[in-house]
Amino acid sequence: MTLPEVTDWREDILGPDFQARDIRLGPDPEGEGEAVATLVRYLPQDAAVPDDWASRSAVLWVPGMTDYFFQAHVAERLHAAGHAFYALDLRKMGRARQPGQHWHYADDFRHYYPDLTAALTLVTATHPTMVPLAHSTGGLIVAMWANHLARNNRALHAKVAGIILNSPWLDMMYPRPIVALGRPVINALGRLAPHLEIPGGNLGSYGVSIHRDHHGHWDFNTEYKPVGGHRKYLGWLRQVVLNQKLVHSDAINVQVPVLTLCSATSRLNRPYSEKANTADTVLDVEQIQRWAPHLGEDVTVHPVAGARHDVFLSTPEPLAEALDVTERWLAQL
Repeated sequence: MTLPEVTDWREDILGPDFQARDIRLGPDPEGEGEAVATLVRYLPQDAAVPDDWASRSAVLWVPGMTDYFFQAHVAERLHAAGHAFYALDLRKMGRARQPGQHWHYADDFRHYYPDLTAALTLVTATHPTMVPLAHSTGGLIVAMWANHLARNNRALHAKVAGIILNSPWLDMMYPRPIVALGRPVINALGRLAPHLEIPGGNLGSYGVSIHRDHHGHWDFNTEYKPVGGHRKYLGWLRQVVLNQKLVHSDAINVQVPVLTLCSATSRLNRPYSEKANTADTVLDVEQIQRWAPHLGEDVTVHPVAGARHDVFLSTPEPLAEALDVTERWLAQL
């Protein structure tokens, strides 16, 4: 594989212990300028590079829709456990978005494959293997990419040691009759009017439950991650529905071990209350638990009682459980 142009490491927005570099992927296939992904690594600058740095397995955080990487506490924990930690803001996401681009927009999720493949190639040029840790829509995208890689590039796929899914979006969280009726409509309209904005589709109580300026304790850039969510468009939703259907028809096989983390309960379409701090207020966790085992032959599903949609932004007790389970699972690979 010929690597795209890659910039030098620079200090990241999270501070000197994090460094970032851009992966320049050429013209955006959707006609929105240049496609750029941004790779971030955690390598503390007040300490020597670990002696075992090159032999460490790597973890690659992949955010979801209305998201970017800012979960520094996860990087610190996994680094201390002996892993190399990286993150990837995909094209049109967070650090990687270029002026004038629709936030997080893709009319074909296969457009993300070069981002992930370039990151895998760059990371495993230093480390023997890599484990994507992907959240929400990012979990669906990574599953699609891993299936593609297994079918088309066995040598690169062999460097993916496993996948961790953090509340992956594997089904539409609406009543089944509505979903069944809506899919063909979304498919047709998403092809004809891809940039038609979807009414609603915001994060509801989730954003305000996590940000420190509202009811939460986490600090993040609300341009990159608005508490109400970025605008969503029919062309993007069409891709979500089409790729979820592939999962449901058992057309996806990532061919590596998978750990799926999610909350034990959902609380959907309700205004904020204290209960929003201990449930997934974005996705239906029963759907996650139903469909995750369809992604491969070796899938572990671990519901975390009291977790939020991003289990790694939960309150202290479920957060500790999610980190412990992740660390133990990685140690077994």
